[in-house]
Amino acid sequence: MLAVLSTPRKLLRKAAALVVLMGLAACDPAITAGTGPGGSPRVNASSPVPVALLVPRSDSNAASVASSLENAARLALASLDGVQIDLRVYDTGGDAQRAAVQAETAVAEGAQIILGPLFGEAANAVGVAVANNNVNVLSFSNNPSIAGGNVFVLGTTFRNTADRLLRYTSRQGQTSVVIVHPRNVEGEFGKSAIQAAASQNGVRVAGVESFAFSQEGVADAVPRIRDSVDSNGADSLFITSNAAGALPILLQLLPESGVDPDRTQYMGLARWDVPSQLMSMPGAQGGYFTLPDSAAKNAFDTRYRARYDADPHPLAGLAFDGIAAIGALVKQGRPDALSARALTQNSGFQGANGVFRIRPDGTNERALAVATVRNNQVTILDPAPSGFGGAGF
Repeated sequence: MLAVLSTPRKLLRKAAALVVLMGLAACDPAITAGTGPGGSPRVNASSPVPVALLVPRSDSNAASVASSLENAARLALASLDGVQIDLRVYDTGGDAQRAAVQAETAVAEGAQIILGPLFGEAANAVGVAVANNNVNVLSFSNNPSIAGGNVFVLGTTFRNTADRLLRYTSRQGQTSVVIVHPRNVEGEFGKSAIQAAASQNGVRVAGVESFAFSQEGVADAVPRIRDSVDSNGADSLFITSNAAGALPILLQLLPESGVDPDRTQYMGLARWDVPSQLMSMPGAQGGYFTLPDSAAKNAFDTRYRARYDADPHPLAGLAFDGIAAIGALVKQGRPDALSARALTQNSGFQGANGVFRIRPDGTNERALAVATVRNNQVTILDPAPSGFGGAGF
């Protein structure tokens, strides 16, 4: 057993630096933001529009992502055609109370919309702080519990990913799924998202198996997961964990225990190509996961590297998206360009990772490709849609 688990443990360490920062925007438990008034500041498109960018510059654990977010926002500014935005950057320090104070300061100094902050708890505090000013918040979080009222989340949500995968698998004939998740906040969010997506796409949830968030807890759960798949006649298995969590161990042990990837369709909420060692795991072979629009992402990455001589952080595109959406709305010349009604226009926006739209409930929907692993390489099975209304939506 120890020999089997040694490789997954190495994968956990290698992936931690990347995934922990990605999870910062996803896993902060937070109360629901208060619902603000339905209006928004009137926009004068002939003058620079003041936009506040809230990032954790002085937080030693998140300074690199803060820098990348700011860089991406400025890259987006350079792409705007005929629109002037006055971008003002405020340091949250990664602290919710400081973020709320900075948001109030930004609004007092004229900001008409807030882009950021990064952490879910801070975004919630910011939303409450500026709700009575009719100012909307485009947070970099993907935590759906903070969405609503004047707070919108730009991060890819578990529900978005689950919808995309289950819509695709149902078309391939898979109609029943066992959900596997850790007993923690992130795992519960993932389970709920998959259950909702299954209901929407006509997929039966044949079983739900959870495990203690530890190496021993994962190993102990493997026989239960196998028995659940067998006894409930499930044709697919949906894993919520990522590379820094239980995913490597599950992809190793489940096939060895008898959950054959050739007979049971594996799929997951996280990317299975990062780190690349994951693609050599037995359970990854033929498994489904999602990726952003590769053409859009490659174009963004190329432009970012050319300007900053560095790779963008995986979350950097969210800041680009926020500026792109604001710029597109201001360009329309409507005085309510930054209102909830305008932000949630059904046609959506073109972003760093493909098309996306903001939903009235404060969440978002993004164009995602369905990918798999073949011969330890990524293969795109269903490309990301280029617009809304296509097969992927």
